[in-house]
Amino acid sequence: MKKFRRALVTFLSLSPFVQTQAQDAIIDHLPATGPASVVQKHMEQAKNPIIFADVPDMCIIRVDDTYYMSSTTMHMSPGVPVMRSKDLVNWTTVSYAYDILDDTESLNLDNGNNSYGRGSWASSLRYHNGIFYVSTFSGTTGKTYIYTTRDIEKGPWKKISFAPSLHDHSLYFAEDGRTFMVYGNGRIMIAELADDLSGIKKGTTPRVLIGNASAPAGNNIGLQAEGSQLFRVNGKFYLFNICWPRGGMRTVTIHRADSLEGPWEGRVALQDQGVAQGGLISTPEGNWYAYLFRDYGAVGRIPYWVPVTWENDWPVLGRGGKVPEQLNLPASKGLNPGIVESDDFKRKKGEPLLPLAWQWNHNPDNKNWSLTIRPGFLRLTTGRTDSSISQARNTLTQRTFGPQSSGATAIDVSKMKDGDCAGLLLLQKKYGWVGVKMENGEKNIVMVSAESGSPVEMQRLPLKGKMIHLRADCNFTNLTDKANFYYSLDGKSWVKIGGTLKMSYSMPHFMGYRFGLFNYATLSAGGYADFDYFRIGNSL
Repeated sequence: MKKFRRALVTFLSLSPFVQTQAQDAIIDHLPATGPASVVQKHMEQAKNPIIFADVPDMCIIRVDDTYYMSSTTMHMSPGVPVMRSKDLVNWTTVSYAYDILDDTESLNLDNGNNSYGRGSWASSLRYHNGIFYVSTFSGTTGKTYIYTTRDIEKGPWKKISFAPSLHDHSLYFAEDGRTFMVYGNGRIMIAELADDLSGIKKGTTPRVLIGNASAPAGNNIGLQAEGSQLFRVNGKFYLFNICWPRGGMRTVTIHRADSLEGPWEGRVALQDQGVAQGGLISTPEGNWYAYLFRDYGAVGRIPYWVPVTWENDWPVLGRGGKVPEQLNLPASKGLNPGIVESDDFKRKKGEPLLPLAWQWNHNPDNKNWSLTIRPGFLRLTTGRTDSSISQARNTLTQRTFGPQSSGATAIDVSKMKDGDCAGLLLLQKKYGWVGVKMENGEKNIVMVSAESGSPVEMQRLPLKGKMIHLRADCNFTNLTDKANFYYSLDGKSWVKIGGTLKMSYSMPHFMGYRFGLFNYATLSAGGYADFDYFRIGNSL
């Protein structure tokens, strides 16, 4: 026991990097009982993935001892979520850069148009002279957007937009007061912005920064270098990009230069598990990490952190070129309620109507949803007729998450009209849902699957009462990507309905599966459904 205590004291005095190397040796000599549990608790560490949910295209900054992270949610509103952390592991959504990106037919799901897989893409997050900047770009509108605020958590945000849409750009504030955007695909460009950031500076022309940023990964490239993130560390510039060699995997490349004028030299920085696209962040203690993400099937693109060391002024990613499972960071406390959140729809005076975990599928129609008409319930009223659930407005969504997650709700369906459909959705192109269809004055519990590419009603059962409980269970373990649906008449005894949905990540949506609450009409508008709660968890 004395040897164990001495070993523990020695361990606690080591640097985090050396602790990792020493940890296994100490655990091998722990006694079977007693202080072992205390040591195990002390040794709890973060594990990759850091967030087992769809949080892609991250950009992270640190202001003093607080980290902020922006991400991509594309066609969802509000958009460009901003999350806060004190330890790089446990994150809480604190704001969004915008309520809606723009008021267009495709963003409003009007006249058969949609913005699936578009909306706003990879953002750049910066802090300069007391102001926070979040910039993004859109394939829907063809514009670049810059949002600014002095209070990143409370706002308000000021919006600037201009054409063209600068792809996967990185915002950079130079020491001489000028502002630049680095952007592009394959050939990386740099443009100087006007002093008021209203567009590319008049009298200037964007120039080539790096002619072929994919070159370090070879000549046979499928996805050319993109996802630019530019950093300046100790007087040198570092440009992070992702590319994808054919027959290989997503790859991190880094280019380095002493000035923006170049010359630039590049190298492959990481090829492991397809973990790529992101940038650099340092801790107050001086430790460095690369924040990256990995495509992981139907759950989406999930964040991984990789330790960074420095050799000859180059950032070296990973341990022996590999992404470690464990990190010298505090353990995760879970995603609920920081990233996802249950909701009883009860609101106290002064509380926001919707927790920040919620996002609407496309722009909402604010005339047709309410938390006040019937306190304690979310009312979704149909404002028009639609031919499919993917075109329905006011579908309220949250992320699914891995390795397993469940979402459940209860609905009062007594005021639905003929042709109405309301329920619980798993949203992607190959969606599935469980809910109630109203036809010829009769209510039926149904499960619908679009796994084949078109919606198919897999099962229906008559519903006599006015309340129904619904549940969807997702299994993303080892890319299982399967979901099952259930109903209950009392919220206690659950019955499986329909078939198992084989979930599939598809480019038309370009997003991991989402839980969704919906109500849409196929015959006439004006019916409504009242949702009593939404509960989310690893299992229910």
